[in-house]
Amino acid sequence: MVTQVNPPPLDRTSPPQRDASALPEGVRTRVLHAVYGDPRAAAELVPLLTERQWAGLDPLPTDPAALAPALLRAHRAEIRALPDDTRLLLLLAAADQYPVATHAFLRAVAAARLDTRPLEAADTAGIAHAGAGGVVFRDAWTRIAAYETASPADRRDVHRLLARVLRGDGETPRRSWHRGAGALGPSGRLAAELGAAAGQARDTGQLTLARALTERAAGLCPDPSDRTRLLTRAATDAWHAGDADRAHHLAATATADDALTGLFALRAGNATEAFDALLAAAARTGADGRGNGSAPVDGSAPADGSAAPGGASADDGTTPAAHLLARATEAAMYTGDLRRCREAAGVAERLEVVPPGTLGGLAAAFEGRYEDARDLLEAAAGRCGPGGDPTLLVHAGIAALLLGDHTRAATATVRAAASARARGVTATAVQAQEFRAYAEFWTGRPHAGAATAMDALRQAYATGQDNGACHLQAALAMFAAVTGDADTCRDRAAAARSYALPRGLGLPAALAQWALAFLDLADGRFAGAAVRLRALAGFGPGHGHRAIRHLATPHYVEAAVRTGDTRVARAAHADYHRWATAVRSPDDLALSARCRALLAPGAEAVEHYRTALDLHARGTRDFERARTELLFGSALRRLRRRTEARDRLASALEAFDCFGAPHCAVQARAELRALGAPAAASRGGDDDPTTRLTAQQLLIARMAADGATNREIAARLALSPRTIDHHLRGVFSRLGIRSRIELVRLFGDDGPVR
Repeated sequence: MVTQVNPPPLDRTSPPQRDASALPEGVRTRVLHAVYGDPRAAAELVPLLTERQWAGLDPLPTDPAALAPALLRAHRAEIRALPDDTRLLLLLAAADQYPVATHAFLRAVAAARLDTRPLEAADTAGIAHAGAGGVVFRDAWTRIAAYETASPADRRDVHRLLARVLRGDGETPRRSWHRGAGALGPSGRLAAELGAAAGQARDTGQLTLARALTERAAGLCPDPSDRTRLLTRAATDAWHAGDADRAHHLAATATADDALTGLFALRAGNATEAFDALLAAAARTGADGRGNGSAPVDGSAPADGSAAPGGASADDGTTPAAHLLARATEAAMYTGDLRRCREAAGVAERLEVVPPGTLGGLAAAFEGRYEDARDLLEAAAGRCGPGGDPTLLVHAGIAALLLGDHTRAATATVRAAASARARGVTATAVQAQEFRAYAEFWTGRPHAGAATAMDALRQAYATGQDNGACHLQAALAMFAAVTGDADTCRDRAAAARSYALPRGLGLPAALAQWALAFLDLADGRFAGAAVRLRALAGFGPGHGHRAIRHLATPHYVEAAVRTGDTRVARAAHADYHRWATAVRSPDDLALSARCRALLAPGAEAVEHYRTALDLHARGTRDFERARTELLFGSALRRLRRRTEARDRLASALEAFDCFGAPHCAVQARAELRALGAPAAASRGGDDDPTTRLTAQQLLIARMAADGATNREIAARLALSPRTIDHHLRGVFSRLGIRSRIELVRLFGDDGPVR
């Protein structure tokens, strides 16, 4: 995490082990990102981190000289040892690539009639070589050294040369960049040119370029108030481009406003304080009509009426205030304090702003107005067309998930990620992946869902979105619970809850608790599951979440029935059934019918189970259908309806094997054995080992086959080496192998895994 609001007190002693493997996962990922993936630079930077940087409370340095000073000094010495003509060519190539890629080296060489033969000396020294498109440096740090070794006057000269040759269509922003880099001192005219060029870059989704241009414009701007505005805009661009550390440094220089402070807190801080800041910014922006000149929070052009936040054009009908209200809604969802959605809805009404459908929908659901909530969420979910505003598409996906429409949720979140990437809004693309993982998992694609969540987890850490990473940790805990990976479930749930609780993130805290409860339930520890789920119902905002409690109701009913405590379960089911009836989701109605079956005596349950399966056939939650068949088969066995019981249990077993849920398959086999029926062996694919492994096992197997040690795998996945060893033993057992050599044969370049 980059910024922490009201952080817990820190131990004043230095961290005991100053190496990258001992860093928190998020900080370690950001360190590697900051040093261009160079392990030498990472090893140098880690001991230089302050205690707060080590804990993730302060941003990492962004100046190369502060990231890896010794490595940079060594590279500079190599550059200085080269002939002058060689250094000039390397400087020109470096200025063409760093910190903005402009692809004009060959044109500049031709325009200045430079001889490129001196590059042979760099090639001989192993520093750089000539390629088809220009100069290829040995690594990023060599390129930086080639640039920074030169004098300021020489750097200005090459920037001016590059600016002269950048005259093609669409090259105006890069030409302005070099003009700004070649400037001697403050210039209002040049600052205005750079600001306009940044707007062009922003419009085409080049937020990293827009940030560089805006930051340089601020450096050249003679007016202090304009400089502050430009720095805030540059911080916003940096955040949305995925450079969280630079965003925080720039925001600190500019004294960021409520909108930017709220966005930072939403994705990497205290979500309650994020809500307050975002709501205040929305109220002020809406009251001003067009905003107060500050940068919007969604990677768009400035809030001057030229564009709406999120990169949407003004004719999308969205406003800065509406987007701020959308972000405030997300803050309320993360905390679980859904009553505060009513506050945001009140602000929207006073401002006469059309809020996102999720805002009104959540407020209505909290008040028990389920039909109104359905209509509002349905309207939001319907805004999932291609090419739309990424923030609104994320909200469409969330609304569809709340309605139980996982297919439409998958569509909306995939489109949100695509739209965000097209606009260069990396941060929103990561957020879309958080909710896409749910949709993929519950629609019967557990490996795809877990893979999406794992990839999004790494991206969330790399972009400084530790609140999103916490949410993904909790989702991965739930996926691991469903697939029977107990160690991973507990590790992920512990990581999620230890991060979430001090920061008031009720959504991941509740989801992690549900994951642990489901693990207990699936393994037959019904009393433990009931205790966890009852506690979940009692948690307030910041520790629990009303929506998660509601979604977990079918599992609570099952656990309560197994322990003989049905009074509270009946009340919980009544509310769940009212919601399922309102939204008319086949899956929710099926689960409600299953609850009714569990609560019904003897033979009365049979028809409820049949109703549940009929409804499941129209839904998408294949795993829950299999659990319904398991429960139905067990009930039929107790009623001595052996033939139908065997059919139901065999169907459930087949589904669990396909889904990759061995612990649930064990229950189905036990029921079949109780019937005296043979239980078929697990249907692992003989030709493709992926069908025999969980998503986590598959990921670890591939890393091990690539040569990573248990410690290295543990560091990359934020798990303990003990857990990795447990997983590998499970991999060996499922694949019928005994050594890593056999693993390489299966998962190497020539193996069957695609």
